[in-house]
Amino acid sequence: MSELRRRAAAGEAEHDHSDRETVEDKYVEADADSAVEGDVTDAPLPTDSTPLLLNNALSGMSSRWKNWWIRGIFSLTMITLFFFLIYLGPAMLILLVSAIQVKCFHEIISIGHRFYKSYELPWFRTLSWYFLLCVNYFFYGETLADYFATFVQREESLQFLIRYHRFISFALYVIGFCMFVLSLVKKHYRLQFYMFGWTHVTLLITVTQSHLIIQNLFEGIIWFLVPVSIVICNDIMAYLFGFFFGRTPLIKLSPKKTWEGFIGGFFLTIIFGFLFSYILAQFQYFVCPVEYNSDTNSFSISCEPSELFSLHSYTVPPYLQSLLGWVRALLFLGLMYTYTWMLPPLREK
Repeated sequence: MSELRRRAAAGEAEHDHSDRETVEDKYVEADADSAVEGDVTDAPLPTDSTPLLLNNALSGMSSRWKNWWIRGIFSLTMITLFFFLIYLGPAMLILLVSAIQVKCFHEIISIGHRFYKSYELPWFRTLSWYFLLCVNYFFYGETLADYFATFVQREESLQFLIRYHRFISFALYVIGFCMFVLSLVKKHYRLQFYMFGWTHVTLLITVTQSHLIIQNLFEGIIWFLVPVSIVICNDIMAYLFGFFFGRTPLIKLSPKKTWEGFIGGFFLTIIFGFLFSYILAQFQYFVCPVEYNSDTNSFSISCEPSELFSLHSYTVPPYLQSLLGWVRALLFLGLMYTYTWMLPPLREK
């Protein structure tokens, strides 16, 4: 009897084990597909990369003022390097935009690789960089054909590439798509297609924007400098106003952001945009289109500036003048009301 009981228990255990394997196999794919929702690894904590010499020089300060000086020193250093690249010419600015594009692509792709590393998807990184090369080949080939036409016509080896440029780009992309299909692993289809979409959205964000920035750069350096400088100015002014006058939190997502910094950065950025644009418009180097000179193998910037960059006098109709006067008065009263009655209760909260 005891032997029969042992055999029955063993049979039930085998039956339960086979059923468990069937259930587990059935939901393996579901678990893999749900990795997006919960099965992710924690991102590494940020580390302090401040140079030791700077840390020692600012060791006697509070953390608030230490952060102020570190940000100020690095901001001035980066602005100086940026002006040095502008002095070197359009070629260096194009290289700068391309380097930033590659770095942004690497950062976003690394997030996907880090979060889904446990599945060890084959060829994920390789295919991501391959598609980056394909897309850059397509966009920069178009730029080469548009702005370096004389150079291309002189080089016979490039004429073939330009003539069949779009077909070659299409063929390269099809090869990459076939490689992706061959890399598919059973029970991980949904995750792999998710990462395929991740790569393409990253390409749309980084490569398309950098290509349009370079197109603007060829139309005149001012179209590159003014937007970039406005963003830098807004970031710096918002930080300064928030540091010295910030009292009212702006959003919970970023507790250090304040309304004072937001408003101060907004108005200072508008003033800076007008002044900086006016200064740059006085120089042909910034307002003229960038053209490639095949004789000297360098970029040339010389033209008769467009009327767009010259000051014009306009007369405002009388009824609009009175309307603008009322608008200015209402804006002034609104600002005074906000500063007098609304900000103190918010600060108390």
